[in-house]
Formats: sequence, C-alpha cells, structure tokens
Amino acid sequence: MFGDMMGMMNKLKEAQKKVEETKERLHSVLLDEASNDNKLKVTITANRTIKSLEIDEELLTDKEMLEDYLILTLNKAIERATAVNEAELAAVAKEGMPNIPGL
Repeated sequence: MFGDMMGMMNKLKEAQKKVEETKERLHSVLLDEASNDNKLKVTITANRTIKSLEIDEELLTDKEMLEDYLILTLNKAIERATAVNEAELAAVAKEGMPNIPGL
C-alpha cells in the first residue's frame, strides 16, 4: 500500500514538473490575431502576454474606432491564446495523472 502511495506521489510530482515545463514553452508560442480588415494586428503568447501591436495609420485619426478595434481584436487574441493554453495543459495533466479510482 505504502509503495503505491509513493508511486502516486512521484507521478504527481512528475506531472507538476511537466505542467511547469509546458507553461514555460507556452511563453514562446506566438499567436497572431487581426481585425477583419487587417487594420489592427496583435501578437500574443499562449500565456496571454501581448508581444506586439500593429495599428493602421487610418485608425489613429479616430479614437473611438481605434478603441473598438483594440477591444475586439485583443479579446479575440486572448480567447485564442486561452484555448491553446488550456488544451496544452489539459493534455499534459491527462497524460501525467495516475489512475485514481473515483476521480
């Protein structure tokens, strides 16, 4: 029984390490998102850190339009990054979880 517990603890530690490694790797996974007309472009990591913004000159003349573009495009980028992040972490967690009955 005790050996089983130790084995499970080791598996959990390993899984935790893999999750940490995956989080690190996701810092270098870059996703590009753009407004429908490409006037605003965003690059974000899978850890939801914005790396770059490209704004078309035309948007700089209209503050309200620029704000709308930023909100829409940044939210789209964050949604995509979140989906990638969750999928990657779920895959690692699933792979590393010991089969515990009842969970």
